[in-house]
Amino acid sequence: MEMDDDLARVLDADGHRIEGREVPPLSDEQLVGMYRDMKLSRHFDERAVSLQRQGRIGTYAPLAGQEGSQVGSTYALDDEDWILYQYREHGAVVVRDALEAYLPYWVGYEEGNAAVADANVFPLNITIADHIPHAVGMAWASKLKDESKAFLCHFGDGATSEGDFHEGLNFAGVFDTPSVFLCHNNQWAISVPAERQTASATFAEKAEAYGFEGVRVDGMDPLATYRVTKEAVERARNDEDDAPRPTLIEAVQYRYGAHTTADDPTAYRDDAEIDEWKRWDPIERLSTFLRETGRLDDERDDAIETEIRDHVADVLATIEELEPNPDDMFEYTYAELPAHLETQRDELRRLREKYGDEAFLRE
Repeated sequence: MEMDDDLARVLDADGHRIEGREVPPLSDEQLVGMYRDMKLSRHFDERAVSLQRQGRIGTYAPLAGQEGSQVGSTYALDDEDWILYQYREHGAVVVRDALEAYLPYWVGYEEGNAAVADANVFPLNITIADHIPHAVGMAWASKLKDESKAFLCHFGDGATSEGDFHEGLNFAGVFDTPSVFLCHNNQWAISVPAERQTASATFAEKAEAYGFEGVRVDGMDPLATYRVTKEAVERARNDEDDAPRPTLIEAVQYRYGAHTTADDPTAYRDDAEIDEWKRWDPIERLSTFLRETGRLDDERDDAIETEIRDHVADVLATIEELEPNPDDMFEYTYAELPAHLETQRDELRRLREKYGDEAFLRE
C-alpha cells in the first residue's frame, strides 16, 4: 500500500495547505502545541531507543513517523474521553502530560503502567488487539450510565487479523457504543506487509460489515487526522438528539524504525522505501504550514527545541531514582503463588540477604 490520493488530507507532501481544504478550527496556541508535542514525542522516542540499546530500559516500540496520527487524534478528544492504546502510541501519553508517570513501566515498574489511568489512558496493552473488547465494554458501560464520553481505541493493521477485532467492532455496531477505532496502518505488522493482512482494498471498508462508517485519512497529516477524529468523536457522543455511533478510522502512515528494538527491519524492507515515505514526514509538514502562516519562526522553534530537550532529560532522570524490589516479579500474576514460584522467591530473598541488594542487583 502507498499514500493514496483519495485520503482525507489538509496538507500536501511539502506541508502546504491544499486549495479548498479547510484548516481545523484550532487556535494558534493549539496548532503550535500540536507541533511541540509531535517534536517531544520524537525526541523521547530517540532517547528511549538509545536507552534500550544501553540496557537501561526494556524492549521498546518506536513511534517515529507516526506522530501525526497519535498527536492529531488526541487533540480531538476532551479530557474526560478515554484512550486505549496498543504499545506504540506514546504520543497520546505525551499529549495527556503523563510521560513522567508512564516512564517507569519501561524499566520494569508496573506502577508506571497504572499511573496513566489518572489521565484517562487505559494501561498499555502488549497482546495484539485484546484491548479492543475492553474499549467497547468501557464505551458500552458509559452509554448505559448516560454519560457523554468517547472512547478512542488505537491498534495497528496487524490487529485486524485477530478475532478480538471482529468481536469488538461487531458488538460496537450492534449496540451503538460511543467508540472510535483508530487503525494505524503503518504498512508492516512486524515483518508482514499490509497487503498480506487482508484481501480487502482498505482496512476502513471493513466497517461496512459492522454497520458503521469507515474513513481513510493521511495519518502523517496531523491536521487531517484531527479533523477526521473530531468528526468521529462527535458521532460517538451520547446526547439527547442522537444515539452514539462508532467509526473506524484507517490512518495511512509509515513507521521509520523497527517494530520493536528486538526487530531487524533490514531483513524485510529496504532504505529506499523508508526514504520515499519520509517525504511525507508529519513534523516537517506541520512546520512548513506553521511557518507559512506566521505561527512559527526560527526563534520560537529553537525555544521549543530547547524546552523539549530539557523536559525529556528531566523525565529520564527520574528513572535513575527508582529502587527496584525483585519480589515484585512474583506479584500480580496469580491470586495465590504456586509452590514452585514460592520456592524461587524464597531463594531469591536468601541470595539478596547473603550478598546485599546492591551487589546482587549489579550482578
